[in-house]
Amino acid sequence: MHKNIAGRLIFMLASALLLGLVACVRSAPFSSSHLTSSGSLATPTPFQPVLWTAVPTASATPAPPTATLTATPSPNSVWIAPFLADTLSGHITLPEEWGYTSEPGDAALQIKVGDENRVSQWVYALVAPFPTLTDGVSALDLHRVWKGETDDLFGGQPLLMAESTLEAISAYWGEPASGSVRISPPAELLDRAWDQRPAWAIIPFEQLHPRWKVLAIDGISPIHKDFDISDYELTIPISLVGEPPEGLHIPTSNRHPGKLTTLMMTGVTALVRATAFTMERQGVTYPAQDIAHWLVGADITHISNEVPFAEDCPYPNPVQEGMRFCSRDKYIDLLVEVGTDIVELTGDHFGDWGAQAMLHTLEMYQEKGWLTYGGGENLQAGREAVTIEHNGNRLAFIGCNAKGGGYAGASQSNPGAVACDFEWIGTEIERLRDEGILPIVTFQHFEYYTYTAQANQQRDAQLMTSAGAVIVSGSQAHHPQAFEFAHGALIHHGLGNLFFDQFDVSTGTRQAFIDRHIFYDGRHISTELLTIMFVDYARPRPMTPDERAVLLEAVFTASGW
Repeated sequence: MHKNIAGRLIFMLASALLLGLVACVRSAPFSSSHLTSSGSLATPTPFQPVLWTAVPTASATPAPPTATLTATPSPNSVWIAPFLADTLSGHITLPEEWGYTSEPGDAALQIKVGDENRVSQWVYALVAPFPTLTDGVSALDLHRVWKGETDDLFGGQPLLMAESTLEAISAYWGEPASGSVRISPPAELLDRAWDQRPAWAIIPFEQLHPRWKVLAIDGISPIHKDFDISDYELTIPISLVGEPPEGLHIPTSNRHPGKLTTLMMTGVTALVRATAFTMERQGVTYPAQDIAHWLVGADITHISNEVPFAEDCPYPNPVQEGMRFCSRDKYIDLLVEVGTDIVELTGDHFGDWGAQAMLHTLEMYQEKGWLTYGGGENLQAGREAVTIEHNGNRLAFIGCNAKGGGYAGASQSNPGAVACDFEWIGTEIERLRDEGILPIVTFQHFEYYTYTAQANQQRDAQLMTSAGAVIVSGSQAHHPQAFEFAHGALIHHGLGNLFFDQFDVSTGTRQAFIDRHIFYDGRHISTELLTIMFVDYARPRPMTPDERAVLLEAVFTASGW
């Protein structure tokens, strides 16, 4: 029968002794052990895999609440550094007849921080409240703050963290300077950081939440798909001292790439008028040349294409009068170029060219293997939530047109966009949550050319989060709009244009967001805001740092933050 370490295994009965023992497992300070002679960061020791027979993690069962430490020395006992107990709780599997001891000298095996015989790597994240302008720091500057050599980086504020995090990092980096760290109970850390903004914290990867912004260190972020654990400054090695028995299982990390899913959500796409005219002159994929790598790099890429494709669509007129739109069939190559996976059909203009064009468009999407929602060949098809499962994360997309009327013509017998029926959509969201699926709701709402979200947008979005939506995203906005958190979920009221020709309307219509949502182990854990600026009527590019700061400050202010 396997035994596991319990979350409450804090070893309080020997706390006075352990305070002295912890110091024994800490390495030399960062300045001596992590820098080369030239002052640059040294290459970390490559991770060595566990060499004994591992028991799959899924087979581990938590130790009973009455589990106690061995009272007498035993050749079959394990000592674990107290500050690692909570971190590894429920994840270590011991062979039969093995147990834990509070005395490292009595243990046949010791699990502690260090490189002596690395068997695991625990990932921590540098975080700040979501409405923070800073995107990242250098490793050297982070260590300067830790050692009390500067108070410029975080506005003079100490780094917030739980006591167990402080102990784990101190065991590898050395003790922080007095005043550079402030301890907070884990359950209070997020609210405390928001209350005292600007604020900065270090937390274990598994404790990420959408209200945190994850800051990159030397450009490396643990929420990115290309994350290299061996190059990341907040990777803390965990070592095993002693001869491991067969059947011992220690998790290799708290971050497993096979549990991560990235989703790109975008705003308005309408391949018409001056956008289409520019594509005819510059090439169909011209609008994507600066941002395609972002979109293609996601596991799931969402596009809200408002306009139908039509075989009889005329050559685009950049100064077209009127608002009846269609796109030429060849323009679908642009959507291929950006790695489209799912297309939202809630747009005002989906029905502009009639039923035949809508059905033709649906056939084109089906031929590409793309999923659609929010509109369809009839009302029932358009209402259906589309479910995608990736790396164990089950996501559902559901959407509607809040304007209704002539903009949302789907009926029992006609294709079109689906009008919002909030009783129906709320029931669907609750059903999806009951089935363990994470609902993502998108709106084609009324359009406002303001950073501030309007009362009707807030009302409808909050209805969706109260029903259980984990993300609500406004697909209609030609102008970027505010954020809010409601019922634990993220609302982004408007992303702005992705591919549309409003370059000369205002500064706001030249700015836009692409939202990269991160899911891990069945939870929405983070959202990264990618910002774009239009250079002409068709092509956006990544913003410069100064442009990005202007947009973020405007939108965060409009959000009441």
